[in-house]
Amino acid sequence: MTYAISYDDILDAARQIEGVAVRTPLLELPALNERVGGRVFLKPENLQRVGAFKFRGAYNRLSRLSAAEKALGVVAFSSGNHAQGIAHAAQILGIRATIVMPSDAPELKLANTRAYGAEVILYDRYNEDREAVAARVVGDSGATVVPPYNDPFIMAGQGTVGLEIAQDLDAMGIVPDQALINCGGGGLCSGAYLALYEHFPSLDGYVVEPAAFDDVTRSLVSGEIETVDFGARSVCDALLTPSAGLLTFPIMQGLGLKGLSVSDDEALDAVGYAAKSLKLVAEPGGAAALAALLSGKIDGKAKNTIVVISGGNIEPAMLQQCLARESASK
Repeated sequence: MTYAISYDDILDAARQIEGVAVRTPLLELPALNERVGGRVFLKPENLQRVGAFKFRGAYNRLSRLSAAEKALGVVAFSSGNHAQGIAHAAQILGIRATIVMPSDAPELKLANTRAYGAEVILYDRYNEDREAVAARVVGDSGATVVPPYNDPFIMAGQGTVGLEIAQDLDAMGIVPDQALINCGGGGLCSGAYLALYEHFPSLDGYVVEPAAFDDVTRSLVSGEIETVDFGARSVCDALLTPSAGLLTFPIMQGLGLKGLSVSDDEALDAVGYAAKSLKLVAEPGGAAALAALLSGKIDGKAKNTIVVISGGNIEPAMLQQCLARESASK
């Protein structure tokens, strides 16, 4: 089957973002290994520019615009991390950026997006369609719309997360048994798993979603793109997409990925554990994959497990609450 992107596209994206995006480390932490009873390899994309993996795809996409396209600006829609990625990439490249963001997006993400120089347009995520709002913003300006996941250059850029993991594990002579990656619309999972399976074809790959937003998990079972129930809520704001993309889902389906979901409480507990025991700051949506492992949704005993922490943009008050939960559980 021909997919929207290939492994070569991910290699090309790696060259495109080299020296601009951070090549985040692959961490193996004794405390986590001991708790799980196996070896866990963490990819901390909370250490990436803008505090999330989204910068990779954003820079890969925007840096390929023509001079004429750059002059007309870009418009994006996002709950926060893609917004920051686009805003920062646009800032670096000298492109005017307008971002459509939900009015209930975390204040930290709104503030950071504005700080990178982007104009922010707010909308009501429960009563308005963000793509329709973005289309109105574009109007007849000629600006390029940059979607958060359903774009080949975005997907290939996010795929460099998986490529770096594979390269680092190859260098260590380690073959992973399983991988857990957070999933919203599938940009990260489709790209990263495409790279990982190129190196490790026997890998068991899992997408991890909030329980109320398990549309990709259901889609992988039914074979058709499923959608989220209207009005669904979760603290994992980075993963609140209505459905997988038309470009991302065929890759996830074709690779044979399986789905897992975690509750909000499990995600918050994972944030607290990561901060206190691993010294890593993660947001709830960025810690969903870790939550799946810590809560026993997947068994890591005597296995080599990859876990991606996809973002760390969390409000200080929420982080304090998560640390308090962690202390109370002892």
